[in-house]
Amino acid sequence: MSIEIANESGVDVDTDAVLAVARHALDEMGVNPLAELSVLLVDIEYMSELNHRWMGGDGPTDVLAFPMDEGSVDHGPGESAPAGGEPALLGDIVLCPEVAGKQAATAGHSAADELHLLTVHGVLHLLGYDHAEPEEEREMFGLQARLLASWRSTRSQ
Repeated sequence: MSIEIANESGVDVDTDAVLAVARHALDEMGVNPLAELSVLLVDIEYMSELNHRWMGGDGPTDVLAFPMDEGSVDHGPGESAPAGGEPALLGDIVLCPEVAGKQAATAGHSAADELHLLTVHGVLHLLGYDHAEPEEEREMFGLQARLLASWRSTRSQ
């Protein structure tokens, strides 16, 4: 599994942990091991620009996910790998550590915990999950909580 990460946010972030939680979520979801993912950490100004350009939103958001090639994502053992064994380009996850830090303070946990949650959230969006409807939200947030809990349990061993 190829995961590229770039921290252009100006905030000190444990990028190894962000990579680890992304890898854990992809592994647990049965994603093709040839899959490629990009994670970009940006500042508030750039996140505001992306949110406006792609989502029509005002101001910064915490996470954006840009799927690339949903047709080649291996969602589990019942599906075959892409033709020719070519890597699946999952897409990009864009995180804003400054927004994550503010949300973490409100939620009563660390900024690192918030970034881990947002990373898993972004991975699930790349895999086609959404939370627009109450049923979708229950499914996605339940899965997100299970993935985070299993990742945390592996780190504490």
